Amino acid sequence: QSCHRPEGQRAGPEPGSRGLPEGVEYIPTRKKGKNPMKPVGVAWYSLYARTPLGYLFYQRQVKKARERYPHGHSVPQPCCFPGVKILPIPVLSNNYSYLVIDTGSSRAAVVDPSDPLAVQAAIEEEGVMLEAIFCTHKHWDHCGGNAVLCQKHNSCKVYGSALDAIPQLTNPLADREKVGVGCLTFEALATPGHTVGHMAYVLDGGPFGSPPCLFSGDLLFLAGCGRPFEGSPETMLASLDVAVGLGEDTLLWPGHEYALECLTFASLLELDNSALEQKLQWAVQQRQEKRSTCPSTLGEEQTYNPFLRTHRPELQEALGLWQDGGEHPDAFRARVLKEVRRRKDLYQAT
Repeated sequence: QSCHRPEGQRAGPEPGSRGLPEGVEYIPTRKKGKNPMKPVGVAWYSLYARTPLGYLFYQRQVKKARERYPHGHSVPQPCCFPGVKILPIPVLSNNYSYLVIDTGSSRAAVVDPSDPLAVQAAIEEEGVMLEAIFCTHKHWDHCGGNAVLCQKHNSCKVYGSALDAIPQLTNPLADREKVGVGCLTFEALATPGHTVGHMAYVLDGGPFGSPPCLFSGDLLFLAGCGRPFEGSPETMLASLDVAVGLGEDTLLWPGHEYALECLTFASLLELDNSALEQKLQWAVQQRQEKRSTCPSTLGEEQTYNPFLRTHRPELQEALGLWQDGGEHPDAFRARVLKEVRRRKDLYQAT
């Protein structure tokens, strides 16, 4: 079976932005889904990430989310290219798992299976064979479904970093290591910061005539990024630079639906950013209709995501930061990132 895009078939949807329709007024909102990491603090994080109490909390999250969102927090919007299908699965109150299917062989991989019932339902509906689980990191809201899925799919392998305590891990991956699932090729990228072993995964779109696809976990969100629980600003900056280096046409599939919160915060930093204003209006409309805001592209993200704009003078000026004489540019950018992160954490806490 050929893994190349059939001639004459066009690649899938172009992610774009659109403003509000005539007569619809934008009203900024701070309402958002609950974040399991919001009650931050060293003690809380240690309990959640490193003890059985974290798993019990995760189970409670799953139960409440299934009751509140019986059909998921968002309307799934599959993305199809000749030979590959990417199905976002809305789970918990704002997470995304992703079922990635080689449509020619019906072999599939899932990224971050938070709720095993939702993932299994998607597998059965699509009629595919699950061969691989790719975990971006060890937090229960990203890997909590591993055990149940492995019981149902005996030959399924679990991939991730050996530096994170990922449940049921069978195949530890090194940075830049590649894994094949049918005609699909995934590349693991070490992106520490949120956790010490955080990994993002890149699907090679070349054989299908599509852009690369980045499954970023909690490294990068639409207009945001994850908290550096286990890394410094310098570490997080280096990981974000790895993502940006993939190219502007790369599709971004994040681990959470945080678009409204992140875009609203970003708009407080850059008041005259037209790309940001347009994306915020588009996201408001999407969320009013309970539609997902992913994917975006890394090119788009660099026009409005403050965590990817640490090199931009307009953001530096808005933060009241200037490069010291003799300060290395990357050291200055890390200082800018640290300040953006500080302000974002204060914004979430209010």
